[in-house]
Amino acid sequence: MAKIDTLSIVIPCYNERATIEKILKEVAAVDLGATKKEIVIVDDYSTDGTRGILSKLAANSQTIRVLLQDRNQGKGAALKRGILETTGDVVVVQDADLEYDPQEYKRLLYPIERGQADVVYGSRFIGGQPHRIIYYRNQVANKFLTFLSNALTGLNLTDMETCYKMMRGDLARRLAQDLKAQRFGFEPEITARIAKSKAAVYEIGISYYGRSKEEGKKIGVSDGIKAIWEIIRFNLLTKY
Repeated sequence: MAKIDTLSIVIPCYNERATIEKILKEVAAVDLGATKKEIVIVDDYSTDGTRGILSKLAANSQTIRVLLQDRNQGKGAALKRGILETTGDVVVVQDADLEYDPQEYKRLLYPIERGQADVVYGSRFIGGQPHRIIYYRNQVANKFLTFLSNALTGLNLTDMETCYKMMRGDLARRLAQDLKAQRFGFEPEITARIAKSKAAVYEIGISYYGRSKEEGKKIGVSDGIKAIWEIIRFNLLTKY
């Protein structure tokens, strides 16, 4: 078993005043044994008071670092900055909206600890974990985007758009250096770059507690259309 000294958790957030404290409590509650946690939060120029909350939380914690964007740049830009600031042996992306359960970290870490995986995707579409039933059309769109991505990367993922992407820290930081997608194009771009890197990719079924638009879900139809372009762009039109 490979020794993992530190897991870096990168949390991009934008106007998450209602959920940011709770997700950080959930992350803090995860018991990883001897593995330490490094929490890197990148606030993408929130205007709802999230920044004030983060400042107070960081002041009272030795494991939380808060990075403030000087303007709203998008999830992809926030993740690039956050990943490059990590120091851990392993890096995982964590959304701030409570849709993903940090207790899954231990399951995602297992193939990396065994030395089998460089990257682990947490799939919402396999396994027997709890899933909220919501928005059939979103699931169809996600599966189509995954199919298109797979056709161009050669991978056989079931959930390319998942938030939970965990990878070796050195690989994550190397790939992040050249990331170009500013918004939700992060998912297809990082997947294309992982495929090009020839990393060993695993997939594990995870739970999913999806939000409705009324509850703050931010991704819409236009983002799906843009994702199609991003898949084509980063698989066919980008030189590595």
